[in-house]
Amino acid sequence: LGEAKNLPSYPGPTKMRDCYCTVNLDQEEVFRTKIVEKSLCPFYGEDFYCEIPRSFRHLSFYIFDRDVFRRDSIIGKVAIRKEDLQKYHNRDTWFQLQHVDADSEVQGKVHLELRLSEVITDTGTVCHKLATRSEAKKTKVKKKTNNPQFDEVFYFEVNRPCSYSKKSHFDFEEEDVDKLEIRVDLWNASNLKFGDEFLGELRIPLKVLRQSSCYEAWYFLQPRDNGKSPKPDDLGSLRLNVVYTEDHVFSSDYYSPLRDLLLKSADVEPVSASAAHILGEVCREKQEAAVPLVRLLLHYGRVVPFISAIASAEVKRTQDPNTIFRGNSLASKCIDETMKLAGMHYLQVTLKPAIEEVCQSHRPCEIDPVKLKDGESLENNMENLRQYVDRIFTVITKSGVSCPTVMCDIFFSLREAAAKRFQDDLDVRYTAVSSFIFLRFFAPAILSPNLFQLTLHHTDPQTSRTLTLISKTIQTLGSLSKSKSASFKESYMATFYEFFNEQKYADAVKNFLDLISSSGRRDPRSIEQPILLKEGFMIKRAQGRKRFGMKNFKKRWFRLTNHEFTYQKSKGDQPLCCIPIENILAVERLEEESFRMKNMFQVIQPERALYIQANNCVEARDWIDVLTKVSQRNQQRLSVYHPSAYLNGHWLCCRASSDTATGCSPCTGGLPANIQLDIDGDRETERIYSLFSSYMGKLEKMQEACGSKSVYDGPEQEEYSTFLIDDPQETYKTLKQVITSVVALEKDHAQHRRDKFKKTRYGSQEHPIGDKSFQNYIRQQSEVSTHSM
Repeated sequence: LGEAKNLPSYPGPTKMRDCYCTVNLDQEEVFRTKIVEKSLCPFYGEDFYCEIPRSFRHLSFYIFDRDVFRRDSIIGKVAIRKEDLQKYHNRDTWFQLQHVDADSEVQGKVHLELRLSEVITDTGTVCHKLATRSEAKKTKVKKKTNNPQFDEVFYFEVNRPCSYSKKSHFDFEEEDVDKLEIRVDLWNASNLKFGDEFLGELRIPLKVLRQSSCYEAWYFLQPRDNGKSPKPDDLGSLRLNVVYTEDHVFSSDYYSPLRDLLLKSADVEPVSASAAHILGEVCREKQEAAVPLVRLLLHYGRVVPFISAIASAEVKRTQDPNTIFRGNSLASKCIDETMKLAGMHYLQVTLKPAIEEVCQSHRPCEIDPVKLKDGESLENNMENLRQYVDRIFTVITKSGVSCPTVMCDIFFSLREAAAKRFQDDLDVRYTAVSSFIFLRFFAPAILSPNLFQLTLHHTDPQTSRTLTLISKTIQTLGSLSKSKSASFKESYMATFYEFFNEQKYADAVKNFLDLISSSGRRDPRSIEQPILLKEGFMIKRAQGRKRFGMKNFKKRWFRLTNHEFTYQKSKGDQPLCCIPIENILAVERLEEESFRMKNMFQVIQPERALYIQANNCVEARDWIDVLTKVSQRNQQRLSVYHPSAYLNGHWLCCRASSDTATGCSPCTGGLPANIQLDIDGDRETERIYSLFSSYMGKLEKMQEACGSKSVYDGPEQEEYSTFLIDDPQETYKTLKQVITSVVALEKDHAQHRRDKFKKTRYGSQEHPIGDKSFQNYIRQQSEVSTHSM
């Protein structure tokens, strides 16, 4: 979420607005930015990533204004259809804000059944003129549910007009019967004076009954066509960068050939001829290759040997020790991605308390004399900043024993490769490691803590400036460069750095780097302080320690660490309830029918279950995932559970009367216990296949380059110069295997699409009528079928 510009001014004296932006799946909010105050061009700069847990039609973004009475009003929205997301994939795009009105904000689907019953007239004569009764019918109100079941039947008449005189009857020609339609509106019944809320409508022409007297189908609700044209006012625009990935993953055996090629990449000589390295060569950006590669190799325990091999090859090509690992190579991107995955909790336990102190204490730290505010003292600001830097530097350099093993093993290989390549430079063994741990790990996290889940949102401008100054100083302290003051462009930074121009800082950095890059480092100490994994407000139901009486729902602040799951009235209060992790026997969704509330889940303990409602579907999934993972290795974990609640003396799901009855459904399982590495190897292999498939042209071009290098002994042809090919014969052999595997998977996908097309019915619950993306899919498959015939 980038920024908005040219929002309409507020109709008051200041004209400025306090705005925030929300991300929605259809109309369900799943993320909200911070409020940017007093601006008509608010900058958000916030990233939000989620696994999408349900089907959706639109990804929507709403801009809200909060006025002085803390009431929120919608300024406008951007709604992108699911089938259009690929048009904007991974590129900054400005979208015009659209008006929002109740008639256009619809979601959901409806199941209808229509029947046609013909009545023959007494005389048996043919009617050339007919009439219809068009009075409205209304169902009963279904209360407190998002999935109402009506099961009501209504009759509409089409008869001879002889006795009709009411306004609800009108004449029409018999051949125009097909032009008639049934219109169904859905409303949210309201007890307020403002009236009912429109939820959507659908219109079904009677011509659907031409082929059969009975017709039934699911329909998506549609916006109401009220004949009003949208307001022409300019509401401003919103800059977004949307990255949407959808992969169709087969079972493991489909991927064996390609997966085996990728997993043996570390053993290929030279490594540039391996399948994993070839992926990095053909992808437009090294990052898009590194993400699935690292996840796959981590999952199968092969990331360290592969990174060691490609890092060693890169070091051999490096001429100057001062430029070691400075480029955006495949090795650098793979190490970055590994640190991001394996080191996130290490980063949080190390930096989060110190970053929170900076954000909360809000002490002035500006040391640029030009930017000093009135009344601020340069000496006081320097002292404030020095204390912050000292605190953060200390927690980093004392955190070596907590550094994840996989990161230490990679750093060891970097250190060894650099030391062998540049034997005369005694510092290169340190700078090779510090260029990652300080420059690419700690410094970016300090600079943008929200991107590393150290803060919820972007920090305010003053705190952001403080963190920038801290990050610059920490980065320079960790670099161990010989002329550190000269490395600053700004003279005030060089002056400030004199505070740290002592040997004790260099010694602390070297000791830290030695520890995290030593192959025989001591085992990490047991973590004394619990690691905070997740926290936030949710609604919980009383756990029912009393056997009788009303059990209400209350909003509570929940907190999960690697030791316990607690809740309290507000953040910082004493816990009202504490559940040790070892007492969590299962974490499962709770069916909506239990309390007629959505996004509910249950934390099952030995004697009872805690029922909790999350704020939205994404948050519910996040809580279930992290609670499941942290309790995965509990010895008493359940294998079965009750998907509904125990109410009124029985379980709603299986009707068993005993509250201790064994569960009736199998628990979800198979998730790894390691919280940092929840990886699906088949999914990552499918992603790599998709990349290879999209860059098939480059794979074939690389094959040509291998042939050219093998046959012609002379200057490299310019069109092939973008590829790194050390051994043409070995590279060609790997390319041939890769292309064979990719073509086989393409055939499997094509066959799957054909099979799915044969089995899928338009109008089923999975694919309701009005699903434009599915209509496009049907058209494409029809064209494919026609072409193949």
